Order: sequence, then structure tokens, then C-alpha cells
Amino acid sequence: MLMMTVFLTGCGEYQKLLKSRDPEEKYQAALRYFNDKQYVKSQTLLDDVSSYYKGTERSEDILAYLARSYMGQKSYESATDYYQAYVRNYPKGKYAAEAYFQVGHCRYLDAPDARLDQEITVKAIEAFTQFVELYPESPYAEQAYREMSELYDKLAYKELKSAELYYNLGTYLGNNYESCEIVSKNALKNYPSNKYQEDFSWYILQAKYQQMINSFEEKKLERARDAQDEYYNFITEYPNSKHRKEADKMMVQIRKITKD
Repeated sequence: MLMMTVFLTGCGEYQKLLKSRDPEEKYQAALRYFNDKQYVKSQTLLDDVSSYYKGTERSEDILAYLARSYMGQKSYESATDYYQAYVRNYPKGKYAAEAYFQVGHCRYLDAPDARLDQEITVKAIEAFTQFVELYPESPYAEQAYREMSELYDKLAYKELKSAELYYNLGTYLGNNYESCEIVSKNALKNYPSNKYQEDFSWYILQAKYQQMINSFEEKKLERARDAQDEYYNFITEYPNSKHRKEADKMMVQIRKITKD
């Protein structure tokens, strides 16, 4: 009964605030609601007073707290919009470092599964890149680099699934092994620190080997030498690879062709 009374009292106070014509009362209440993690109420009251304080010093605070309130609601797209509005209006403001970081962080949190379109992921990386260039010593910088690395891995993983698809298609309607090789090489070039480097290198070796196996006789020696070079690259880079035994078996077949 007591909890119900407190709840109803709280609702009554909030309803009175919504009807209030005192912007200062609404603003102070919005901050209290924010500190109590009642982000919807905070955001609603801040929206109500934002036009009143437009052009004043308080406008900067309202914009920042609106962005934070949307973050608290996990409404990352709206939070991004408000943080972007903040950096447009206050590029050197007191919340600028936070805002630049949060544009990237919101997009990081909103980025879709690697199998889907990665436009948001790319935009998140762009935002983080801008942030660390502007604020390399910021307390947020370490987190920005960590999340940016995860985003690069997500882009790399999408390419890895493409390489896998091409490899599994084999010679269906063309030389898909070559496409597998190209995708893998581009991924290693574009995402040099991604955590799937060994997987890409393995696909390159497999693709070269399969192109050797499936080639016409006049090209078989050339492709065998190409596969041989790739084998040595692979075992030099990953001497303890889980694929080492399979790679060694490939090399036995490669040597039969190169020696012949």
C-alpha cells in the first residue's frame, strides 16, 4: 500500500510538472529525473524547455542531457542525432569530447549483425577515427580504440563469410576459387589487424591449391608454383596452425607437379 502511495504521488508530481509554466522548475526536475535514471521523464521535460532556453548558455546543457537521456533509454539512433547536433552547435563545448566519442559509441551499439548491411559500422569507425584524432589523450580514447577494433573485426568477418561462400561454390558457373582468393587478399589489406588473418591466409592457400588441381595441363605447373609459394608463406606465418597437417598434405601433391 505504501509503495502504491509513493508511486501515485510520484506520478502526480510529474503530471503537475508537465502542466507547469515554469521552465526553471521543469529543468531542475529533469536533472533530478536523469540522476534517478528516469530517462523518459527527463527527456520529456527537457524537450519542453529546450525552445525556451534556445540561444542561452543553458541550451548547451539541455542538448547534452537530451542525448544522455536517449542513451539511458537505449535509443541509440536518437542519441546519435542529439550528439551530432551538439558537435555541430558546440564543436569546442564543455561536452564536446563526450559527444564526439558517443557518436561512435552509439553507432557501435547500434551496429547490426555482420551478415547484414554494415553502413552503420563504417560510420561508427569514421566517428571514432575523428574522435581519437581530436582527443588522443581523452579517457574515452582506449575504449574508442577497443570498440573500433571490434568493428573492423565485424567487417572482416563479413568478408570471411564471402570468401567461404566463394570457396564452397568452387567451379560452379566459373572460377569461384579466384574470387575467394581476391576477397581474402583484400580483407588482409583493408583490415590488417583483424582476428581472422589466419583464416583468410588459409583460404588463399586452399584457393590456389584448388585452382592448381582444376587447371588445364598448360597452366598446372604455373599454378603449382604459385600454390607452393603460398604454402611457404602460410607455414612461415602460422607454423603451429591447426591446418598445418592439411597444408603439408597439399604440399605433397604440389611437389609431384613441380618435380614432374
